[in-house]
Amino acid sequence: MMRSGIGVSAAALAVCLLAGSAAPTSLWAAPAAKSSIPQPMPLPMPPPIPAPQDIPYPGTVTVAVDATDLTHGIFTIKETVPVAGPGPMILTYPRWLPGAHNPGGSIDKVASLIIHSGGQRLEWKRDPVDVFAFHIDPPKGAKTVDVDFQFLSPVSTREGRVVMTPEMLNAEWISLVLYPAGYFSRDIPVKVSIKLPEGWKYATALETERDEGPGNGGQWAHFKTTPFNTVADSPLIAGKYYKRVDLDPGGPAPVFLDVIADAPEDLEMKPAQIEAHKNLVQQAYRTFGSHHYDHYDFLFSLSDKMGGNGLEHHQSSEDGTQPGYFIDWDKGSAGRDLLAHEYTHSWDGKYRRGADLWTPTFNVPMRDSLLWVYEGQTQYWGYVLAARSALMSKQDTLDAIALTAATYDHRVGRAWKPLEDTTNDPIVSQRRPMSWLSWQRSEDYYSEGQLIWLDADTLIRERSGGKRSLDDFARLFFGVDNGSFVTHTYVFEDVVKALNTVEPYDWASFLKTRLEGHGPGAPLDGLKRGGYALVYTDVQSGYAKSVEMVRHNADFMYSLGFSVNREGQLSDVQWEGPAFKAGLTADTQLIAVNGLNYDGDLLKKAVTAAKTGREPIELLVKINNHFRTVKIDYHEGLKYPHLEKIGTGEGSLDAILTPRGS
Repeated sequence: MMRSGIGVSAAALAVCLLAGSAAPTSLWAAPAAKSSIPQPMPLPMPPPIPAPQDIPYPGTVTVAVDATDLTHGIFTIKETVPVAGPGPMILTYPRWLPGAHNPGGSIDKVASLIIHSGGQRLEWKRDPVDVFAFHIDPPKGAKTVDVDFQFLSPVSTREGRVVMTPEMLNAEWISLVLYPAGYFSRDIPVKVSIKLPEGWKYATALETERDEGPGNGGQWAHFKTTPFNTVADSPLIAGKYYKRVDLDPGGPAPVFLDVIADAPEDLEMKPAQIEAHKNLVQQAYRTFGSHHYDHYDFLFSLSDKMGGNGLEHHQSSEDGTQPGYFIDWDKGSAGRDLLAHEYTHSWDGKYRRGADLWTPTFNVPMRDSLLWVYEGQTQYWGYVLAARSALMSKQDTLDAIALTAATYDHRVGRAWKPLEDTTNDPIVSQRRPMSWLSWQRSEDYYSEGQLIWLDADTLIRERSGGKRSLDDFARLFFGVDNGSFVTHTYVFEDVVKALNTVEPYDWASFLKTRLEGHGPGAPLDGLKRGGYALVYTDVQSGYAKSVEMVRHNADFMYSLGFSVNREGQLSDVQWEGPAFKAGLTADTQLIAVNGLNYDGDLLKKAVTAAKTGREPIELLVKINNHFRTVKIDYHEGLKYPHLEKIGTGEGSLDAILTPRGS
């Protein structure tokens, strides 16, 4: 990474001219003797960080992680890094995280960094420009440097995602390794080991070399030497309560469901539940016509202590949800597309990836321009495969699509911000909460992208008379080179070419219109073409109720224009909706409804009553430290989204959600 000098800006020149002084001849020129205007001072520049080269690193980095301090949530790392040659060296901590699509490396969780070589302590110097890089100067003739540091798991979800509890842990190697700058990550051999609490079981896509222990308060697992890019892409879960299920006995490659849980009863699975997860594997194979791994592990955590998760990897996925996933199966299917979504990423995102999102190291900036394929089409297949495998019922899937369609049909922010620009959101906001979600937009390439791909699928089916579909695109685009798991990149034109191979059409204009346009409304042609219309009634779907149960909120977005959590606090407010116009914002606390103490059911009754009455709904609210009464003059009743069948017989959306035969 080369550094260049900073030029004199137009603003600085203007300041000089306004002050009556001559323009500076260089950045470091001294200010005029009588001027009191501050001037830039010469700053010492650190040695440049070398650009990565595709050459083998001379030696193997070894990493030993002690993950037994469950009380404090501390991972203790001892690392040995071979010295590539004489002179200074730079160690880097991963900054740009695959799957997160942003520079969100957890360097703020790193502590106690101490480096030695040959018994001599080496003082490190953090790069003042790239704070993820550390400069060291090994002594002459040094063969290795020893790097000791800690990774501190957040102790509560307020501080970030918890990755260690008394019952389980999630070791993400990408957060537990410093690696030498100047080399492609695939050219750096790494050998990792981890010490786990005695009696715990673990799962990872890495190949185990040997297990050791128990003894000395723990047990060690040692893994085979692997390129760093693969190590970083192969996290580990471990837990006190663990169960493994073979999802494809005798299949082309082993696929396992590895489950850790807060309590043993959370691991109880019924045969039909296991069958649905087995179906997921088969339906994926029938859709994509390939696999891009030599084994695959769903690393599935069921916990209300460790943070929920959904993160894709090439030969595994980190999937985290609430403890009742199996035991509360009949209470609703909200979130049961999670495994289908992350599994799809093995094809879409890990194997096929936008060219500007592939980088040679984890410290080279990513560009996210094609996330509407990477995430948008994955979101589409996640719903479709969940329905085809019976992880979700067809009706629940239709109701889930209705919620998506309603959400994005109300994204008024499209008036100023096109969908294409939302691919920058992971970098712009780094997934921090938004004050006005419907106006600012946030990563809408996921679910509005899903609607675009539904539009494309139904259009292919209509134009081909039902002979072809987006399944054909999936096999053509993601199914190539069966068995390979070397990333295969693409650009916009490759997507258009593949669509045209399946069904000739002006796909470039089709996509650009939806990616660059401003509406009005979401791209809902796929629903109509698929045989359904988006409608609103005063009755909530079973799926919507299960979403409320999981999120602990009540949804008034399409009536009063807000959602409210179980503590009575507004979690989201629709821009220019009734609540917005009454002066309410996110974090407003509801105290009373029409003079009575607030609860969700009372508010629903008040909205229903106002449909036939003339009086506005009166709310006593607390905003910061101020109490006030607001009146919302709304009389249209409760509104919940549904898909209503158009015409008779099976529509193309029905066909899309039908399981594929062999």
